[in-house]
Amino acid sequence: MNDFDDPSSNSGSSSKFFVTLSRKYQALLDYSTPHVAYRWVFTAILLLIFMCRVIIYQGFYIVTYALGIYYLNMLIAFLTPKIDPAIYDFEDEGPSLPTSANEEFRPFIRRLPEFKFWYSSTIATLISLICTFFEFCNIPVFWPILLLYFIILFCITMKRQIRHMIKYRYLPWTRGKTRYTGKEDTGKVYIK
Repeated sequence: MNDFDDPSSNSGSSSKFFVTLSRKYQALLDYSTPHVAYRWVFTAILLLIFMCRVIIYQGFYIVTYALGIYYLNMLIAFLTPKIDPAIYDFEDEGPSLPTSANEEFRPFIRRLPEFKFWYSSTIATLISLICTFFEFCNIPVFWPILLLYFIILFCITMKRQIRHMIKYRYLPWTRGKTRYTGKEDTGKVYIK
């Protein structure tokens, strides 16, 4: 008789356990979706715990540098539109972002949505925190060089991103944008 036919086999019960666990995990993620501030506070607390471990143990600078580079990569994806306007930057060909008030309104759609940004940040921080418990991740390096290199990389990358935002006239945040509203509904019905 095959183990696959036996409902009391270990593989069946373990798969049920993992299916149940994954459903509960997904339910927790679905529940946390509208609570943006609480999610980011949780991630900030994880990051604070990670930074405290780095400061207390005076090590794990490579892990910290890798986490910083990963954060920078995700930040750039978060600030970039899903459809890059540089692709359509031909001589009067194809669609482009509106440059005046009378052009078509197109909402800003991110390449990396906020929830995926938060989720990836939290997982990366958690993995980095776990790495601080293992001594083989503590590679001795001269940390000021890593810090200087990260600052230079951050400045160059953000300068390029800001130039891109200015060139194609888009804002990746909602504060300060023009809000379009319809005409006021007076309740009057006009019949001809």
